[in-house]
Amino acid sequence: MGALNDTLQDLRKKKRKALAIFITAGDPSPRATPDLVAAAVDAGADIIELGVPFSDPLADGPVIQRSFMRAIGKGTSLTKTIEVAARVHERVEVPLVFMIASTLVVNHGVQKFMRQSAQAGVSGVILPDVPPEEAEEFVPPARGAGLDTVFLAAPTSTPERLRRIAELSSGFVYYINVRGVTGGPQATANEVAAGVARMRRMTRLPVLAGFGVKTPEQARALCAVADGVIIGSRAIEVIDAERSAMGAARALGRYVRSIRRAMDGR
Repeated sequence: MGALNDTLQDLRKKKRKALAIFITAGDPSPRATPDLVAAAVDAGADIIELGVPFSDPLADGPVIQRSFMRAIGKGTSLTKTIEVAARVHERVEVPLVFMIASTLVVNHGVQKFMRQSAQAGVSGVILPDVPPEEAEEFVPPARGAGLDTVFLAAPTSTPERLRRIAELSSGFVYYINVRGVTGGPQATANEVAAGVARMRRMTRLPVLAGFGVKTPEQARALCAVADGVIIGSRAIEVIDAERSAMGAARALGRYVRSIRRAMDGR
């Protein structure tokens, strides 16, 4: 549809894999988020997932849950996150994707959320708690605002659900590597290969592998079977380990650069 599709298709033409980095908006502070995103992009991130803080996330493990609570403690609401996204968009040219709980979207107003997100420069939305069978409330308003809708496929997804995911997704499909929540056991390429192959039989969209991706070596191995990787919990850990926002940006840049080099075979 837009920037997300253009970026992924350009990577495909160049025979490069996509690197998406998840960053919680507002952690360690709303002011720090644009600097963190810029550091990740400068180090080689192709896509940024901005996590919208929520007090009761469905699929996120303890690392991201704690980052959400820190961000909420700093006053990061959905409205503030949209403002942060607009500032991020002024700093970087890569696509921004919101990862957000559906409750926040409904409470804000679905049409209003989609419109404001697009105006802030966001390219797509991921609603991890919305099954494809219940997506009609969200997909048409998103598409009407020019936003891609990214759905999640899992190792346990049935063929019928995979077909529906393929129908509703645009930009890319998010393949969940492992059963459980984010930040859990590391996924192996052998475990992921069969699931990605099943999804690819349903769609021509790129399939990016997320959940349990932590090390450069693992990212490189997964890129042999998927179109790219998504890293969240480990990136949050790198940020949280630093005492200053500047130190966090530098550390995140070093980490992302190590992943990018491994993915590029360097």
